[in-house]
This record gives sequence, C-alpha cells and structure tokens, in this order.
Amino acid sequence: MAYAPPARHLLRAKDLADARYADDLDVEDMAKAAGLSKAHFSREFRRAFGESPHVYLLTRRLERAAALLRTTDRSIADICFSVGLQSIGSFTTSFTRMFELSPAAYRASFPPAASQVVVPSCVVRVYGRPQHRPADR
Repeated sequence: MAYAPPARHLLRAKDLADARYADDLDVEDMAKAAGLSKAHFSREFRRAFGESPHVYLLTRRLERAAALLRTTDRSIADICFSVGLQSIGSFTTSFTRMFELSPAAYRASFPPAASQVVVPSCVVRVYGRPQHRPADR
C-alpha cells in the first residue's frame, strides 16, 4: 500500500462528515476513516482545519438544519433528528449559539416554504403562452 500524506487522511475524514452528517457519526468514526487514533486525529484535524472534528461535524449538521428550516415546513423536532442530532434541547442551544436566533425565530425570519414552491415547467408553458385567437372576431 502506498504512503499517503496525513492531510489526505484528514480530507477523507472531512469528506465522510460532509457526506454522512445525518448518520450516527462521531469523532471515533472520523478517526477510523483517517486511519488515526481518536486523540491524534483530533489534534491533527484541529491543526489542519482550525476547529475540532466535533465542532466541524456539528457545524455541518446545523448548516443543513438551517437550510431545512428555510425551505421546508417540517417540524423542528423532525429536522433535528434528520440531521443526525439526538436532543432537541441541545439542538436549540447549539443552533441559537451559531445563528443568534432560535430555530423557530430563524424560520419565522424567512418567507414560508410554501411560497417557494416551484411551478412545473409544463404549467408555465401552458399558461405562459399567448392564446390563439381567430382574427375574424
């Protein structure tokens, strides 16, 4: 097996967090993906990316939760669990710390998700085209 620099291992772990943030994923799983012990991985990850792997994973989850709050009408609890978090209380606390608004207040600061419904292109074509009217009317 060819030697790969540690940065590549760290990127593999970061990619795992980006792809599977909603799964039951923790720092131990990320360390395994990097092929390092948990303690060494945490030190190297922080040195390379400027934040701990736990904070990075939490940030990814909260960013996704914010997107779901802006664009869906799903309940806050459903969003919390769907992004991989286990506690609504800690979700609310972490979300408020990051976005300076509670999840409910954050959602209220955006237009309702129903107003962002995309109209299918076939409907636009039917109703957007001029209607043919005979000239002899």
